[in-house]
Amino acid sequence: MSGLPECPQCGSKYTYKVTDMYVCPDCSYEWAKDAPAEEEDTRVVRDSNGNVLQDGDTVTVIKDLKVKGSSSVVKVGTKVRNIRLVEGDHDIDCKIDGIGAMQLKSAFVRKA
Repeated sequence: MSGLPECPQCGSKYTYKVTDMYVCPDCSYEWAKDAPAEEEDTRVVRDSNGNVLQDGDTVTVIKDLKVKGSSSVVKVGTKVRNIRLVEGDHDIDCKIDGIGAMQLKSAFVRKA
């Protein structure tokens, strides 16, 4: 083997070196010899308005949400502080005053 890395764009093993750059003949992608490895699958969670959410943000509930297994309801306008993003369908983990720990969908909140 030649010891050259595979193309990060298309995965081709037929790369070649030109000065301090690598080139892929299949997709014509060029990258630096000492380029840092890119982080793949960085998950971006967005609220109902399209704003990017991050851990520690404060959000506001935009719709009355029934609490499963209880008769209580999270009312519109409830502020939720210090959210934590998690994997899954309900992608926000939080504590709501008066109700406790919950998971919310990002489609039902907006960034405050």
